[in-house]
Formats: sequence, structure tokens, C-alpha cells
Amino acid sequence: MQLNEKQLEQVNKQIKRLIESGSYYGQKYKQLGITGVSSQEDFEKLPFSEKNDLRNAYPLGIMACDESEIVRIHSSSGTTGTPVIIPYTAKDVDDWATMFARCYETAGITNKDRIQITPGYGLWTAGIGFQAGCEKLGAMAIPMGPGNTEKQLKMMIDLQTTVITATSSYALLLAEEIQKRGLRDKINLKKGVFGSERWSDKMRKRIHDELGIELYDIYGLTEIYGPGIGINCQYETGIHYWDDYIYIEIVDPATGKPVPDGEEGEIVITTLVKEGAPLLRFRTHDLSRIIPGECPCGSKYPRIDIIKGRSDDMFKVRGVNMFPSQVEDILKLVEGASSEYSITIAHDDDNNKDVMLLTVEGDGKYDFDLMAKKVIENFKALIGMTPKVIIVPIGTLPRSEKKTKRVTDYRNV
Repeated sequence: MQLNEKQLEQVNKQIKRLIESGSYYGQKYKQLGITGVSSQEDFEKLPFSEKNDLRNAYPLGIMACDESEIVRIHSSSGTTGTPVIIPYTAKDVDDWATMFARCYETAGITNKDRIQITPGYGLWTAGIGFQAGCEKLGAMAIPMGPGNTEKQLKMMIDLQTTVITATSSYALLLAEEIQKRGLRDKINLKKGVFGSERWSDKMRKRIHDELGIELYDIYGLTEIYGPGIGINCQYETGIHYWDDYIYIEIVDPATGKPVPDGEEGEIVITTLVKEGAPLLRFRTHDLSRIIPGECPCGSKYPRIDIIKGRSDDMFKVRGVNMFPSQVEDILKLVEGASSEYSITIAHDDDNNKDVMLLTVEGDGKYDFDLMAKKVIENFKALIGMTPKVIIVPIGTLPRSEKKTKRVTDYRNV
């Protein structure tokens, strides 16, 4: 997907803004002698921006305007290292709300809907993003924030919520509680808009079956506004993203070279009109691909595939590289295996080798020992190593109100 003429012009404006501001990236471009780009080839020579840059520029080194123009800051949800702080101008905030409202509209949500917002508020971009988009659309916001499942369910019933927004992990928790308490006939949910983490087909099916609602994947990250820069439509043929605000390229994670449309790689995003903290060629580490051609929904906005995982999610056991998405693909092949699993990795000092324990929830309809055997067989055939496998009843593994931690590695603790 090539930059069009207007996008090229917008990139040049961003480079000029960065240099004139003397910001972290402005200084970097000045040192490299970058003053603008006149072609796709020029653009692809621009250096990548990375999360580490943003940490190095902490707290406000990436600010590309006068401080008097900044109306808000947000910070990424990461819990390790120096936080990343992103400053927003009033226009950035409004642009983000416009994109988010567009996401709701793409999901068929209107100003007649009642939207219950369960993601966190504060420095995290999620809660306030969902709310600002809701208000821009003119729908009713029910700003619950995370947790307090008892109250979430009460509001859902009393206010007849039609749309639930959440991480997929919390959506699963709510779905299980609604099923357990027999509340399905008392709620009026029609749609769910979920983001912040990748979720497996099995989890998607469980949430859909237990709540009987349409499910939508919303995409975004704090560094690039927040959630709301893209969403799938009813045809579920990928995520439409707003190319009047952002430009997406897919690169080979190892070489950094752009790959052809349709080929999988790492998503790299350029903000075309952002004022507070413009980012050019920002490496997200999210894995996807550009989907060529037009969507059956008729939208002219381009599409990327559902996020497959992250290039930095990879873990290695006994010399074999693995991703959580591969584990989920294996569980798809096993009758009775649910969407919920956890991986624990440790080093066995006595035998001087790494061990991996895979704990999987089973629905109880199939023999747990036979299921474990099947998981091990598939693992060996498809990944080339043999983990220890334990099958446990549904509800055994902890549920999360935020993102579910799938892999715990004790080797480097």
C-alpha cells in the first residue's frame, strides 16, 4: 500500500513540525539531514520510531508544539521500565473522538444505543477513548470503568445496556457470570466492542455463544491516539483503518523491509495529522497483513487482518521458538478444550533442561487424560517439542478484568 499524494504532503508537514519544535525526533531528523520526502522510496528511508525512543524522551521530549497547546496526557499500560507519556492537543483529542465514533458507526452502533464502558480510566487511553467516541456519536455512555462485576450486571439489567465495551478477558468473565446466574433473558445486549488484547477464535466463539451478540475487534495503541484507529465491520473480513489519520505499512520484523500487500509482517504506523506527538514509522510489534481489494461492506477504507500476535510475544523452550497464537491453533484441534490456558516455563536444575507446563481448561464432556494426550501429540507434530499438559475444569484458571497473562517464565526471575 503506497502513500498517495496527499499523505506524502502530510508526512512532509509532520517532518517540518518536528524539526521546528526542536523535539526529540526533530533533533534526530536534523542530525540525519532529513528535511522532507518526495517519494515512497524517500519515505521508506526514514528511520523507524520505537517505544525505547519515547522512554528516552521521557517525560515530554516528544512534544512537537508549545506546551500551552497541550490539553491532556496519556501513558501506556506497560508496568515495566520508564513509562511512555503521550501529549495531546485539543485537535488530537477531537480527531481521536471522531475516529472512535467512526468505529462505532462501522459496527452499526447509533445514537439510540446505550454503551457500557468497562475498560479503565485515568492515564490509560481505553476508558476515556470509548467514552469520547460514544459522546461524539451521541449515544448514551454508561462509564463503569473496570471491576465490580456485581454492579456491572445490575447496570446492564437496569439500564438495558445494548453495547458492552471491554477487554476480551473481561467480556469472557461477564459472559460466564451471566450464564452462571441465568441472566441471559434479563439483559438486552446486542453488540460487544473489544480491544487491548488479541483473542483466540475459541474465546470469540464462547463469548458469542454465551451472550448471543455481534462481536467487534477495535484496534489502537496509546502511542497512536489509543483504541479507535480501526475496527472490523459486520462482514468480519479484517479491520478497516482510517487512512485519513494514519498510514500503515507492513514490514518484515527481522529486516525492517516492507513486504508485499497480503503478506504477514509487523504493523508500522505513521500519524498523518497528529499535533502533540507525531510519530513517523512507529514499530508496533503487532503482527498482521494488509488485505488487498475491497470489502463487501463497500467501505473505501483499507483493511488489515485481525492481529495475529506480537513479534515480542515469542518465547523459546529447548531451542524451539513459539508464540501464544500457535498454542491457540493447537487447542482449536482438540475437542473439549476451552479458550482458556496458561503456560509456565521453568528450568529443571536436576536434569539441566527447560520444562514447559501447559494448563488448559476442559469443558468436562471429554476425558481429561485423553485430551492431554491429544494436546501433547499435536504439540509434538506441529511445534516439535513436548510440554507437560494438565487439563482442569472450566473456571479453574484466574479471570482478568484487564489483559490475561498467558505466559509466566521463571527462568529469568
